[in-house]
Amino acid sequence: MTAHSVALQKLPADLLQERLPKHVAVIMDGNGRWAKQRGMPRIRGHQRGADVLKELLRCCKDWGIQALTVYSFSTENWGRPLEEVEFLMTLYERVLRRELEELIRADVRIRFAGDLSALPEVLRNRIDQAVVATQNNQGIQFTVAKNYGGRQEIVQACRAIAQKVQQGLIDPEHIDEAQFERHLYTAGICDPDLLIRTSGEMRLSNFLLWQMAYSEIYVTDTLWPDFDRAQFHYALRDYQQRERRFGKL
Repeated sequence: MTAHSVALQKLPADLLQERLPKHVAVIMDGNGRWAKQRGMPRIRGHQRGADVLKELLRCCKDWGIQALTVYSFSTENWGRPLEEVEFLMTLYERVLRRELEELIRADVRIRFAGDLSALPEVLRNRIDQAVVATQNNQGIQFTVAKNYGGRQEIVQACRAIAQKVQQGLIDPEHIDEAQFERHLYTAGICDPDLLIRTSGEMRLSNFLLWQMAYSEIYVTDTLWPDFDRAQFHYALRDYQQRERRFGKL
């Protein structure tokens, strides 16, 4: 039995394989509120959220979705309390260390988008290890946006192109969308077909501003730690009921 046929078997009967999004992006919002509602510290929400992400990645692979990108830590998140930021950095490193072997076995290729230079050295080393160890995997492309900001990404792409123009490596007349995309953090990854945002907030929060030009957007009031396969199923079913025209008739 092929991997594709296994995915077909696991896909809910009311979803059509040929109409699934190839690339799903997720703004994982609501960890702190989830914890507060239960009288727990915010870090408990983040811990639970990491487990939910692991299950979503497994679900995407089971159902034949080719790419998953998640908003893990934004450039604005440095403004959170120092204790929370330090915990998050430690949590990310710990999860990568604990889950790397499983990512390899599951044929997951992991990439990171964002300015990684600002992250703690131990986390950067763990990221480098995970990227190298999974670079030849082909089961699903898993991109983690870390210290990421959409405006920052566009500015750094402009700077990179400007430097190449200054060096005579690029003719300004040859700068087009394809050229620009090659200088984004997400170079080589197709644009998201579907953006899911949890916790009911109706905004992009500086996430994949260039790439989201024609993404379908699904917002749920469910907080991220409560987002399960059933919730993902609802989002995909909603997506399949839409007609994507990309600005055309």
